[in-house]
Amino acid sequence: MATVFGVGQLQNLFTGTLVITLCCSPVFAWLTDTFKLSRVLTGIFWFLIVNLLCFYAWFQAQPDSRWLAAAFYWWFSVVNLFMVSVFWSLMVDLFTATQATRLLPAIAAGGSIGAIAGPLVASLFVKDVGVHGLLLLAVAGFGLVIAAVHWLIREKHRLQDLHAETQASTLDHRLRGTMLDGFRALISSSYQMNQAIFMLLMTWVATVGYFIQTDLISAAFAGLAARTQALANIDLVVNICSAAVSLFGLSHFIKRFGVAGGLVLTPLLMAASFVLMALSPTLLMMQALQVTRRVTQYAIARPSREICFTVVEQEGRYKAKNVIDVVVYRLGDLSSAWAQAGMRMLGFGMGGGLGLGLVATGFWALSAWTLGRQYERRQERLGREAPILASPGI
Repeated sequence: MATVFGVGQLQNLFTGTLVITLCCSPVFAWLTDTFKLSRVLTGIFWFLIVNLLCFYAWFQAQPDSRWLAAAFYWWFSVVNLFMVSVFWSLMVDLFTATQATRLLPAIAAGGSIGAIAGPLVASLFVKDVGVHGLLLLAVAGFGLVIAAVHWLIREKHRLQDLHAETQASTLDHRLRGTMLDGFRALISSSYQMNQAIFMLLMTWVATVGYFIQTDLISAAFAGLAARTQALANIDLVVNICSAAVSLFGLSHFIKRFGVAGGLVLTPLLMAASFVLMALSPTLLMMQALQVTRRVTQYAIARPSREICFTVVEQEGRYKAKNVIDVVVYRLGDLSSAWAQAGMRMLGFGMGGGLGLGLVATGFWALSAWTLGRQYERRQERLGREAPILASPGI
């Protein structure tokens, strides 16, 4: 959908995304204050199914509408972050810090293995069934997600009944509070504020890569289906590599270097990628940069960052985390997009974007190290205050 508008309009698309995000985040906080968490966790995905069916009908009626392209871009840019944030909120509300260090990399690998099917199906069938046909497959996938979330909620209750190792919080209650509690919880904690800074800088770097990708893909391929196929191929490589890293490398790496090491590794690898891209600004190198960025972000930075939420209060796992995962993420998108648009107007082009990304990775690495050290201190304090029960098989 972004390639319909071109790289010159991305900053405007990002602006619309942030506006919608700022409206939706307080609504999510209101939902957690009004309904039981167990209902909110499943209700989000039922809502997405209804949305997808509406877009399916719109694609059937007006497949070439620019308003449709913009609406779908804005909708997906918001709900994509919401649904992932909701899932990981449940994960860090289920597993303790000790369990999370061991299990979240494997869970991230499960996500990558499942995501391999998405771009593979898109690449193989988009030209036959069209973009609207792919939406029906997504509807079926969300149905399976809802079943899995129900099972996880029941499993948390079972573990608590057995007094097994799990987070002490429950899901059969409302959080209570106000629509702006997520923002309040964020600014009142230096730990969560640093989590927001980490997310902001990671997004800055990601948006630099996104601009370069959109520019080169638009120039290299004609037609929406061909561009969708090219991007799906990148997604396929990303998910295969992410699954391999998560399954076979990340747990061992964290055991050896700690969560701080997992957080710092990604900006260091991205710094090297930007330097190589500056030396060889080709489509092939762009694909390599995107694969490196997304593999390290999904398979290393994401699980490491999620572990950090296991040592905060339940309100922080849902409200503050949602603000960080959605609002701060989109704020990073928007600020980076407009910065790059301004640099392009001044004639800096791709080189200026790469330089901007390299500077951002330096600050990102500093934030990552600080966040990792804060997590370790919190984990040690919680370990002294509340010893964890042994629980085989978890």
